[in-house]
Amino acid sequence: MIKGIGMDLIELDRIKTSMEKNKKIADRILTKKEKEVFLQLQNNHRKAEFLAGRFAAKEAFAKAAGTGIGKLSFQHIEILPGVFGAPEIRAKGYESVNIFVSITHSREYAAAQVVMEDQT
Repeated sequence: MIKGIGMDLIELDRIKTSMEKNKKIADRILTKKEKEVFLQLQNNHRKAEFLAGRFAAKEAFAKAAGTGIGKLSFQHIEILPGVFGAPEIRAKGYESVNIFVSITHSREYAAAQVVMEDQT
């Protein structure tokens, strides 16, 4: 049974500006393992896409959970590439829930959708 659905959309320029102004923005949004992936990316545009996609996915997760960011931290939610490269999401306190995530990018935006489902 579906427990929650969330989606989020963010402008890439907003993330690029944040990255220029605040060198620690990636530390705020990304977990340690996510940051390892982020640092391997080739250029700032790809880094902005990655960071924006993770930001949107974590916001979408918080919406699906019904809590919003605040009760949950960005650090409680981790999105890493799976075996075939598609993003897989895990969140502290939600181990008994199936969580599905989709992240997409365009020239101007990153968007994400999350669906939460009972494992029973």
